[in-house]
Amino acid sequence: MLVLLPPSETKRRGGDGPPLRLDALAMPSLRAPREAVVDALVALSADEDEAARVLKLSAKRRHEIADNAALRSSPTMPAIDRYTGVLFDALDAGSLGATARSWVAAHVAIHSAPLGPIGALDGIPTYRLAAGTSIPGLPALRRVWAGAVSAALSTLAPSFVLDLRSEAYAALGPVPADVQSSYVRVVTGGGDSPVRALNHFNKHAKGELVRSLATTAPEIHSVGDFTAWAEASGWVVREGEPGEIALVV
Repeated sequence: MLVLLPPSETKRRGGDGPPLRLDALAMPSLRAPREAVVDALVALSADEDEAARVLKLSAKRRHEIADNAALRSSPTMPAIDRYTGVLFDALDAGSLGATARSWVAAHVAIHSAPLGPIGALDGIPTYRLAAGTSIPGLPALRRVWAGAVSAALSTLAPSFVLDLRSEAYAALGPVPADVQSSYVRVVTGGGDSPVRALNHFNKHAKGELVRSLATTAPEIHSVGDFTAWAEASGWVVREGEPGEIALVV
């Protein structure tokens, strides 16, 4: 099983890991697009005004340009600890025990805009780049990533992918048809017409779900396995549109 998470715009600063090593990240076949995006972000940072315009940074966030400039030299920390915000606060990876973190390491990837999907414990620096940003000198990020990520997932061939990404990040790397997967939509309300959960509750539920998976460390190889685990663990899931699961909160 592979769980795909979106990243977060907010990140914990600092770190004590060595500088970014693209050759050490999960899915090594993504090395070429990773190099291209990192190089483009570093180059963009040489013009602070242009970088602020492209990245849509307020005056209070302009320090993030320096973060991008130092992508290859700044300290790193595990991705699951780097990201903050509603989803990652609910997951609370820092409080997980060793066994749960081992499960996360083996089964969770986070889809970042500059690096593509990375292992949950891969070391990354802080950065600023969103899925919808167009970087000068590069094609649209969807063109950079979509085919390469789909091919990497096909090569990895997980038995089942639980896709918790936002639609913007799912578009940067669709799960290929030869890999069994379910895209999760968080909904509220009972009856026959549940409604899409508000963004906060959507993210919070996804974080809690991954924490529940990590702390129980199930063996899941199919959507049926996931549904059985979810129901036994107190989660309410329903069949959604083709290829989708509704998580009811």
